[in-house]
Amino acid sequence: MSKLLLATNNKGKVREYRSLLKGVPFELVTPAQQGINMDVEETGSTFEENARLKALAFARVSGLLTLADDSGLAVDALKGEPGIRSSRYAGEGATDADRVKFLLAKLEHIAPGKRTAHFICVIALAFPDGQIEICSGKCDGLIISEPRGENGFGYDPIFFFPALKKTMAELSTEIKNQVSHRARAAREAAKVLNNLANLQSETKYD
Repeated sequence: MSKLLLATNNKGKVREYRSLLKGVPFELVTPAQQGINMDVEETGSTFEENARLKALAFARVSGLLTLADDSGLAVDALKGEPGIRSSRYAGEGATDADRVKFLLAKLEHIAPGKRTAHFICVIALAFPDGQIEICSGKCDGLIISEPRGENGFGYDPIFFFPALKKTMAELSTEIKNQVSHRARAAREAAKVLNNLANLQSETKYD
């Protein structure tokens, strides 16, 4: 079975992708499992640019088909912040709790109904030769004033789905894997990976 490198060392993301891509005909491996220790500077100005940068860099170093994503939270009242700076919003070395606290402080004087927000995920699938496929997903919600829930990571505890009456961190894995931004992007990526595997199989036995 061919390998697919997940270009992240974030344990939460690895866990989610192993669940979201369950059933694709690839062996999912991490940089650590491949003996790769590197960081790619996210110099892009969009989620897509950063996903492309990371996927291509890891694909060239590993020689493997590589999946990388860039994802984050965009709050309308903050003109799209934290956006591509979601993981660095509260400064380098900040914890998830620090980032949540920092964001809530920014929204302190914004009325609850005006706290509309969107989680965005862009996945890049890169081949060592430079070919790249792009998949994306988005989900909409509101930012609440107090964290709720123990599941998930990042801003999940304050991202509220009005229709479900739960935050992202209160959702079961089964539901999250249906409605999250990463789940939507991963479904598109799974289609690409399955088609690729079929093409490889046809070529092998042609």
